[in-house]
Amino acid sequence: MHYNEAKEHTSGRLHELFADPYTAFDNDSHERRLHIRVMLYQLAVLPMQRGLLTLRVIHGWQNGGSEPGDLQYVEYPMNELADLQRVSAIFHTSTRQASPFPRTDDALLAAPLAQAMADAQVNGALLDHDTRNHPACWPEFEGGLALYTLFKMYHRLTYSEDDAYRSSQCHTSAGIREIHEFHLEDGEFAFLTPPERDFISEASVLVLHESQLEPFEKLLAESLPLFGPP
Repeated sequence: MHYNEAKEHTSGRLHELFADPYTAFDNDSHERRLHIRVMLYQLAVLPMQRGLLTLRVIHGWQNGGSEPGDLQYVEYPMNELADLQRVSAIFHTSTRQASPFPRTDDALLAAPLAQAMADAQVNGALLDHDTRNHPACWPEFEGGLALYTLFKMYHRLTYSEDDAYRSSQCHTSAGIREIHEFHLEDGEFAFLTPPERDFISEASVLVLHESQLEPFEKLLAESLPLFGPP
């Protein structure tokens, strides 16, 4: 197993701000609302102000399904709240009209998974049926642990999770990224952020399931006035 591809429960940017990020966002945390505001400023507002935040909207998995080829996505630049509001309106209209959601030509996980398996075979790996078809077996080939880590994040964002916060680190196509994953009563979302040395110059990604666009829009809209002018 290639453990250097991803690590769960790692220290990240929020560990520099909070004594214990894993409890900072719990409903019984004494200063929960303040912690959420600080987190949003660090992970959302600062990249937006620098023009370095991309919004990734995922959809396609439903009724317990989790086939890699069914997970669709679309990305938008997000430099201000109005960008999020426009995307939310697009998806709201699609839902109301029962029309297809916006999507890219490629499924989010299918292409990189196929490439990683092809590379593994070229390097002599023997991939049996379970390895090919069960995500928990992906870490058996190079590149698979990183994909499995992302798969689990997308799965939790689609079907929810009990833990309020998770911090991980993962190799992505853009390089090493910290994964900050939130499952709050205010909304469920994740940020993929560059490590500290690259945070001010490289792009971050906000990941939202389409059902969470409006909750996150409301949360951000309520928080922005507290931060003052950019």
